[in-house]
Amino acid sequence: MLDGEDGVVKECYAVVYAPKKRKRVPANCVEPADSEAAAVAASEPRHQRYAALVAGPSRSSEGQQLYYLVRWLN
Repeated sequence: MLDGEDGVVKECYAVVYAPKKRKRVPANCVEPADSEAAAVAASEPRHQRYAALVAGPSRSSEGQQLYYLVRWLN
């Protein structure tokens, strides 16, 4: 998700496992999708898997890989 050697974080569509909807999500809870439609189709709200537009991954001050919520899709 990083833009070449610049280290710029990019946005992507994803399915996010989010028992609590937060603005930061660990990378192991994010499954990138090819498109908005694919993310929405793969979401399972009753299993707390939501389609979203996220930015990342980015390294936190604690060294964890995080994605940042841009917006929920459903």
